[in-house]
Amino acid sequence: MRRQTDAVRYKMRDIRYKKAFTIVEVLVAIVLIGIAIASLVAVSISSTKSNAAGTDLSTAEFLVEQVKEMTALLPVIDPQTGTDFPFGPEPNETSLADYDDLDDFDGATFSPPINADRQTLSDFTAFSQQIIVENVDPKNFEQVILDHGSYFVRITAKVFMNSREICSTSWIRTRL
Repeated sequence: MRRQTDAVRYKMRDIRYKKAFTIVEVLVAIVLIGIAIASLVAVSISSTKSNAAGTDLSTAEFLVEQVKEMTALLPVIDPQTGTDFPFGPEPNETSLADYDDLDDFDGATFSPPINADRQTLSDFTAFSQQIIVENVDPKNFEQVILDHGSYFVRITAKVFMNSREICSTSWIRTRL
């Protein structure tokens, strides 16, 4: 009978110890949970940075589109003066409201940026727009030539955020 009782006691003790976790198992579980939490934090930070960069790029594209819309219907050169003046605003054009042709915008920088109606976008003070108007060779739009040297111009709109270029877009217009 004693043997049977000892056997039952050992069996009960084995069952009791098998139901509990050892300290090593608990430490391994804590380390694994810590690694998982650290990974989730890293992913969250990365996603936040990507989202911010995407927002900045979307804003920059919006500001480029404002320049395109603003310049779409303007003649390339001033109809009154023709090619008598170099690219840039004529002497009597002292404000943005006076700009009446595309070459007036050559070298212009707007900070804060402006919209298609030439209104300041004060909500975007970290951004600025730069516009470059250049004559290009009709056979090679990459080749810049002298002002009024061809009927083709390339307009480049660059958008900066805190002096760092976010995007740049160019398009070709012809002077008819």
